[in-house]
Amino acid sequence: MSAPRRALVVIDVQNEYFTGNFKIEYPDVKSSLPNIERAMEAAQKHSIPVVVVLHILPEEAPIFAKGSVGAALHPSIAARPHSKLIEKTLPSCFAGTDFGTWLRENKIDTITVVGYMTHNCNESTIRQAFHEGYSVEFLHDASGSLPYKNKAGTVSAEQLHKTACVVIQSAFAAVLTTDEWISNLDSGKTPERDNVFTSNQQALASHGLK
Repeated sequence: MSAPRRALVVIDVQNEYFTGNFKIEYPDVKSSLPNIERAMEAAQKHSIPVVVVLHILPEEAPIFAKGSVGAALHPSIAARPHSKLIEKTLPSCFAGTDFGTWLRENKIDTITVVGYMTHNCNESTIRQAFHEGYSVEFLHDASGSLPYKNKAGTVSAEQLHKTACVVIQSAFAAVLTTDEWISNLDSGKTPERDNVFTSNQQALASHGLK
């Protein structure tokens, strides 16, 4: 089997999530940001192209407003090299951009996703990539969520992040730590993947129902 042709996709690591109106709560950005930086360093070491993505909304938007400080890349990401920069207006990196074209032109077959938010732009991108035939990896400690409350209910940032990770692992991507991913790059090991049936069977077994 040939080695994967990877791209590291760094999604929406923008000031809004750190000092703006939309702060990430879990995992703490004090741990997730250094892991994103480490992933970018490992990608550079292994000659893996890095795609940096920005979410940009109209100037009157309460978050990610075009031209605002909040919409700008976090300085630690802006200072690092990348192969491609994408601006998007929708959750998926594929929607309304040339991301898919760039992946095909560069013969990428595997994408590794880091950044924010786990349950929104990350998961949207992961699901679309999976449906389009890409192999996907997601570094759960290099991402994060924030809490929600709406007509459907209330969920904490921790619940949202952890639930999204379980769902992603069940079908759409291999969910790893940054350490595991870097180790796999060095060793060539293939990450563990699950499916919806085995995920369900393991849940039943853990409760003595199988």
